[in-house]
Amino acid sequence: MKKQEAEGRRGGSVEPPAVVFPAQVTAEGRTRNEIARLLLEEGPLSAVAVAEQLGISATAVRRHLEVLVADNEAQTREAPRRGRRGRGRPAKLFLLTEQGRSRFGHAYDDLAVSALRFLAEHAGEPAVKAFAQHRMAALVDPYREAVTRQAGAASRAEALANVLTREGYAASTREVDAAGAGPVAPGAQLCQHHCPVAHVAAEFPQLCEAETEAFAELLGTHVQRLATIARGDAACTTHVPAEPVGSEGRRRHRPLAEREDATVTDTDSETPNGGTTA
Repeated sequence: MKKQEAEGRRGGSVEPPAVVFPAQVTAEGRTRNEIARLLLEEGPLSAVAVAEQLGISATAVRRHLEVLVADNEAQTREAPRRGRRGRGRPAKLFLLTEQGRSRFGHAYDDLAVSALRFLAEHAGEPAVKAFAQHRMAALVDPYREAVTRQAGAASRAEALANVLTREGYAASTREVDAAGAGPVAPGAQLCQHHCPVAHVAAEFPQLCEAETEAFAELLGTHVQRLATIARGDAACTTHVPAEPVGSEGRRRHRPLAEREDATVTDTDSETPNGGTTA
């Protein structure tokens, strides 16, 4: 029966719709996905048990399991002893790691959206804004000195891009001169090619507004959001003008952690996308 179920899965007839696999088009990739799914549903399992359920050779299964282990998607443990065991290696069981489970998707975004909806309903919009500012302060504060010690807005933007990349945003910068600046001033553009919270930010722009405030405060200058992933753009693009604001502007952008009742500054006032960022 289990063999028939496995064959049905390979044919796609009983695939749960919520599962998202990597783009694997080869037979080898499909087999590895089936092995990973079996470990998810019934693991820990031995290579022999996997082979029996999928109807393929134990040698082929071990080869795929070795790849999963090498990629940190699976790990091994020794099988519990039952009675006397003869000579030879102890039986080895395989199970997925957290990284291996991630290929089947998570519901973290939905959980975050539900939590923020609850917060907004029971504590109001100021509580959501306070949470967003607290989150950004926790993200950037460990790197504050590394960014603010740089001379000039462009250098600070590059340092901030390195920080964001470490935090999973895949960020980069590019220079914009007077000829290519268009409606914005010459300077640098900070591009975030990935946003871990884009789905949540699409409903709660407070996350993006707090991010823009944090960028302005760290860079010591007015910033302008030009595009956002949360609004459907390919990347979040922030323009950083070459001319920094003076000391008055820096005082206006105090660290988020120091604000008791912080409000959104005018850093998004010229944003074509209405200040919604991710």
